[in-house]
Amino acid sequence: MPLSRRGFLTASAAAAVAPGPATAPAPARTRPFGRYGSPARRLTPGTLYVDPHGRGDFTSVQAAVTAATGSGRTLVIAPGRYRETVAVDAGRTEMTWIGASGNPRDVVIVHDNAAGTPKPGGGTHGTSGSATTTVRADGFTARWITFANDWLRADHPDVTGTQAVALKAQGDRSAFLHCRFLGHQDTLYADSPALSVFARQYYAHCYAEGDVDFVFGRATAVFEHCHFRTLNRTDLAAAPYGFVFAPSTAAANPRGYLVVRGRVTSGAPDACYKLARPWVPSSDPTARPMLTVRDTRLGPGIDAVAPYTDMSAAHPWQDQRFAEYRNSGPGAVVTVPENRPQLTDEQAASATRAVWLGDWTPWEGR
Repeated sequence: MPLSRRGFLTASAAAAVAPGPATAPAPARTRPFGRYGSPARRLTPGTLYVDPHGRGDFTSVQAAVTAATGSGRTLVIAPGRYRETVAVDAGRTEMTWIGASGNPRDVVIVHDNAAGTPKPGGGTHGTSGSATTTVRADGFTARWITFANDWLRADHPDVTGTQAVALKAQGDRSAFLHCRFLGHQDTLYADSPALSVFARQYYAHCYAEGDVDFVFGRATAVFEHCHFRTLNRTDLAAAPYGFVFAPSTAAANPRGYLVVRGRVTSGAPDACYKLARPWVPSSDPTARPMLTVRDTRLGPGIDAVAPYTDMSAAHPWQDQRFAEYRNSGPGAVVTVPENRPQLTDEQAASATRAVWLGDWTPWEGR
């Protein structure tokens, strides 16, 4: 039988640390921070170390973030499963998180709030409040970390707000390298702090999975060499099971989501997923969502005949900024041309990471 979401996350981290409280016996690993030093031999004076077994400065990621005041701080995070919510406020700029093992499966930050989960003080969390990790600061970088939300619909049949965010990123110049984003609905919220702010984000060699709108928001985001996987669903009798992308780009922003040299695979039956639908939120009824997918392999899980659909009849996808270029695979076959808008060669020459991100070049020196 396939593992449940929680079972999968537990298995992913098992090689690093047994699930349990921070007071559990430490594993035999003698260098939990790998080549990144230790509290006795810091990488830099501004480096803090996190380890659930007490061999670092802190046993939780949020405690380390709280202590890391100012700009330019680094957190080295030892292998383990950190069940907590984490928030990086706007004042903690130029922060870097490093998964010490170099394998994102070893460092898992996970919690299980959904939009409809009750809050202790009353009300519910809402979509943004459901996020396991929220990053509001500019200049944030994460390497080799898994961000997850393991809330499951089947466990909460009474909850209608089923959005459950693993990561919400809002800062400009946010880079995620070799990271994983695990969830179901609204897994990765690539956003900006305000309509007037065009926050730039870069995701390279990352993995994201989910079912409904699991990469969404209004950021100017480049996804390079990323793998997107759609999950199977047993709670629905018919397609569509969900949607990979749901951009909500502001109309004034000339650049939304750019997917380049990636791949989309599926654990669901063929043609059960749409590639995207436009999100025009009530907070920005003038939004004009933008998505460009180029040089990417689309597996059979994507509906090749009609890969796009509306989220609202008032904002048809044909009025938005959706385009493709030189994609491959069974999900990219053009059978109904009007359903697959394509860039010309001239237009594609401007659909690059350099154009999208301008004077910020996060791929250099990585």
